[in-house]
Amino acid sequence: MKALVMSQPGQASVESLDEPKAKDGEVLLKVRMVGLCGSDLNSFRGSNPLVSFPRIPGHEIAGTVVENKSDNPELKPGTNVAVSPYSNCGTCAACRRGRTNACQFNQTLGVQRDGALTEFITVGAHRVYPAKLSLRELCLVEPLTVGFHAVARGRVTRNEVVAIFGCGGVGLGAVAAASFEGANTIAIDVDDKKLAIARKAGAAHAINARQQSVPEKLAELTNGLGPDVVVEAIGSPETFRSAIELVAFTGRVVYIGYAKKPVEYETRLFVQKELDIMGSRNAMPEDFRKVIQMLEDHRFPVDDAITKVVALEQAPAILRAWQENPAAFTKIVVAVD
Repeated sequence: MKALVMSQPGQASVESLDEPKAKDGEVLLKVRMVGLCGSDLNSFRGSNPLVSFPRIPGHEIAGTVVENKSDNPELKPGTNVAVSPYSNCGTCAACRRGRTNACQFNQTLGVQRDGALTEFITVGAHRVYPAKLSLRELCLVEPLTVGFHAVARGRVTRNEVVAIFGCGGVGLGAVAAASFEGANTIAIDVDDKKLAIARKAGAAHAINARQQSVPEKLAELTNGLGPDVVVEAIGSPETFRSAIELVAFTGRVVYIGYAKKPVEYETRLFVQKELDIMGSRNAMPEDFRKVIQMLEDHRFPVDDAITKVVALEQAPAILRAWQENPAAFTKIVVAVD
């Protein structure tokens, strides 16, 4: 079978590998489409510290069941599915608390272990989600779940004001999730195209941080109180600090991105505002089910969110183009078959 292999930073090619065989409790999937995200680009650049080479990337998966060696009757051959790409050990502190998404020893497909940019993969049946969705929709499920999990961590409720910094794939998931919960959602970015998509995903307001003062606009939209919840989906020191500075007193801050440099805070605000400050990692099964429900209800602009679809043979070239001009692409999808 064919697979995209990153042999070393900056080098990727389509290679021939042996087909995998499903074990008991697993399903064999024919991979149909795989979305690429920023972590894949960082892997290609050699700047993802969790990746060793050679590595097959790919964790945003739309597949079709070929063989089912589990006792799940829903996973009949020919069924189209989304896939959770995470693993968990079952024994670490996070797993013992039931928060398997934050497993200390997680190995994500395409990161710590080989991923799905190949013609066939095997996965545990408990990580497979059948849904009546198109292939494009299915490969958007996983990245959207990350934003949905962040909103769940923020305990967002109806009529609260939620501001999201960053409208990439993950940020759009947070926008959609907050809107799905009935919150008054504010999208913040520096790209008008991304903000337009965020509007379609449910944002009631959009702020271009290059053209407007974010503090002034948020004050205007919240009667000077600040948002009840701020979700940071960029990962820059500036937006890390802004989240703390702009959120309302007794508000909640959720960090999905993580800054590549140390961040200096005015820690007085942690105490003075009595803030809840949380990290958010990966997603839980309930997040996958909520995203699938949202997509089945046609409440997300799928076609707008996907910038380009390429064949597997074109994947090395598109990675190089993406590396040279990251701003030119919002979401790239590789059609494997």
